Amino acid sequence: MHLETWETPAGGTGLEPDRLGDIDPTARSGQLVARRFRGDEMSDRVEDYLDEAGNIIVSEGHTLVDFVEKHTRTDADTLAYRYIDYSRERDGERQDLSWKQFGIRLRAVAARLQQVTQPGDRVAVLAPQGLDYVVSFFAAIYAGTIAVPLFDPDEPGHTDRLHAVLGDCKPSAILTASQSAAGVRNFFRSLPAAERPRIIAVDAVPDTLGDTWVNPGVKVDDIAYLQYTSGSTRTPAGVEITHRGVVTNVLQMADAQGLGPESRGVTWLPLFHDMGLLTVILPTIGGKFITIMSPSAFVRRPARWINELAAMADHAPTFAAAPNFAFEHAATRGLPKPGETLDLSNVIGLINGSEPVRVSSMKMFNDAFAPYGLPKTAIKPSYGMAEATLFVSGPRPEDEAKIVYVDRTELNAGRVVRVEKDTPGSLPQVSCGFVARNLAAAIVDPETAEELADEHVGEIWLHGDNIGQGYWGRPAETATTFQAVISKRQPQLSRAEGLSEDAHWMRTGDLGVYIDGELYVTGRCKDLIIVNGRNHYPQDIEYTAQEATSGVRTGFLAAFDVPANQMPGATDLDDDAEQLVIVAERAPGAGKLAPEPIIEAIRNAVAANHGVTPREVLLVRMGSIPRTSSGKIAHRACKTAYLEGTLRGGHTQTAFPDSAGDTGTD
Repeated sequence: MHLETWETPAGGTGLEPDRLGDIDPTARSGQLVARRFRGDEMSDRVEDYLDEAGNIIVSEGHTLVDFVEKHTRTDADTLAYRYIDYSRERDGERQDLSWKQFGIRLRAVAARLQQVTQPGDRVAVLAPQGLDYVVSFFAAIYAGTIAVPLFDPDEPGHTDRLHAVLGDCKPSAILTASQSAAGVRNFFRSLPAAERPRIIAVDAVPDTLGDTWVNPGVKVDDIAYLQYTSGSTRTPAGVEITHRGVVTNVLQMADAQGLGPESRGVTWLPLFHDMGLLTVILPTIGGKFITIMSPSAFVRRPARWINELAAMADHAPTFAAAPNFAFEHAATRGLPKPGETLDLSNVIGLINGSEPVRVSSMKMFNDAFAPYGLPKTAIKPSYGMAEATLFVSGPRPEDEAKIVYVDRTELNAGRVVRVEKDTPGSLPQVSCGFVARNLAAAIVDPETAEELADEHVGEIWLHGDNIGQGYWGRPAETATTFQAVISKRQPQLSRAEGLSEDAHWMRTGDLGVYIDGELYVTGRCKDLIIVNGRNHYPQDIEYTAQEATSGVRTGFLAAFDVPANQMPGATDLDDDAEQLVIVAERAPGAGKLAPEPIIEAIRNAVAANHGVTPREVLLVRMGSIPRTSSGKIAHRACKTAYLEGTLRGGHTQTAFPDSAGDTGTD
């Protein structure tokens, strides 16, 4: 086993901008159109990368390596990254890296990698949350290799996923921290010696080794890293993210959210997750430092996140990103204690993404923290995915989260009919704002590949420089997902205007609709429930079931359809009519409650609101429902587990490493 034990010594798409969301880009983004396109110059402001048409241009010499090198020269003594370690002290221990220190560490670790790898080799990061993780990720890129952000194998519940990903990308080296080295070494012990990757503890590499680092001279269209998808029902796929893709997407997100070099961020998201990773990449291109904490630190005491969001002495504009559950959790358990002060007036954007946005969660968060100065415009329901690097759409900086109410039956049939909030059968839909600059998003019939008009539901297809090149080592899946072609465009107001007829589009697998130029995400194509010929969105049914009783855990329900002849105990093998099944985790403290009243309440509510009666409502213990690595309900995996009977047996899967189900206190 090649475990390093060094001792550390002391000491552009061509789209017209007004076609993206049908509004002027200056109004959409809150940023000015370029005063002057600066070409090869380095800058930390979005407007300096816009051409006269308002398109983002990323030229050679603007890789992640180039950006970090620029900061090490011009901002050497400025804080780049801060990690707050809560493992030993309740109030946390702060660990800081200046840009100069960051550059020294990157060159040292990259130099070590250059000794044992070749350009283009994959280098996986299997480190715990912290500064060593950030150093590992960027050092792999600094070495001219392809970074693969993963997680410490000591994290519970995802061993199979880790084995699958490592088998897929076949890394030549592993970067970790000394505290995790033994676990990483054991993880690979079963492999033949010749197949084991080199394992390097980054904190044990001496700074002096950086003198031998050679700038790899990577190009903007080289692959920077592989972002593995959640993989709820199949082996996760590695999305090939180029330097052009990630730089473009960071600029798109900064533009849409009104971020600039004076903005600082706070994150507790797992750094292997696309939303956590892009937050950490953002300072390298433009922004103040990022404060990082672990997911478990947030889950145990959400006030830690809230307190770090609060204004500092410089009152810097502050942003963050989190899934929907975090807002409800923080509103419930993150409020200041009596007598404590809190100023959130500096918060400019809290991206709410990664899972369906709940209106009640946003209201709860706003009501809880408005007395402490939280702006009404702070929460930004947004849409993104790994195949697009991350960010796809979001509200304008000055916009409050927008909610429209539509007729449930019409939406299930693929049409938008707006109704009043209190109308029977009304369904709230949360806007994901306007599509990012330089990105085209079309609504397409997934069967015919024809573009649909606004207010008609279809699959969301994307085209832009931020889209991944494809899936690592999977040409067939790459062709299916990333090389789709629209067969027929809308004659007016086409979202594909300005693109060639044979332009390649990326199929997201998500259902969406345009309403007043804003994008609404309504569900997943393959998760759609069809019973008695009628379509139902699982999230819609799950919400109804959750609201029907306090006996189930908020956000931990899964609804799906199952053919009658596949139901447990089925006797009529010819009956293939789809049946509705709902699986729900019991709420904390509800484990001993009689199940019958809970099940009956869910059954009645779903029947009354959706016109379909669940064939079975299965109550399971906490932690049973499979979730993706980003914490989303894995509907297809849950259906598989239901059919296999493992849910009834109490199978447990954690939500994602370092945060799953941990609601205790420390």
